[in-house]
Amino acid sequence: MTPEEKLQSLGLSLPDVPTPVANYVPFRLVGDMIYLSGQGPRKPGGYHTGKVGRDVTIEEAYQHARITGLGLLAVAKKAAGDLSRVEVVKVFGMVNAVPEFADHPKVINGCSDLFVEVLGERGRHARSAIGMGSLPNNMTVEIEAIMRIVG
Repeated sequence: MTPEEKLQSLGLSLPDVPTPVANYVPFRLVGDMIYLSGQGPRKPGGYHTGKVGRDVTIEEAYQHARITGLGLLAVAKKAAGDLSRVEVVKVFGMVNAVPEFADHPKVINGCSDLFVEVLGERGRHARSAIGMGSLPNNMTVEIEAIMRIVG
């Protein structure tokens, strides 16, 4: 099953790649490496927002990380032409959380789990999951990734 077929079987679809609102690009290709700019959990009209541990539950933030993962896959597909040519190398996940929150990995698992569900072993990656005092637009998570074009 191709990654696109796997997405369809999960009832998921890739969003449109957003146009940057500042002086950056959604990705940079360096040889066979794809460096993806950080993204947040988009929804119609903006982003999912709030502080995890106060306004947003771990379960909600997990879903927000999953939404963000779909956005990253959309950019990776644009960069590589086909998701079957993509391998995830590293994920850097940031969680907009209250100071006493300690379950950042549980939140970023939403993105990591999606990558493995869609890409199989090529979705397994090294990862960091950290807390932030704030994120742009007050979004709940921001995730960036490094991927590689294979085959």
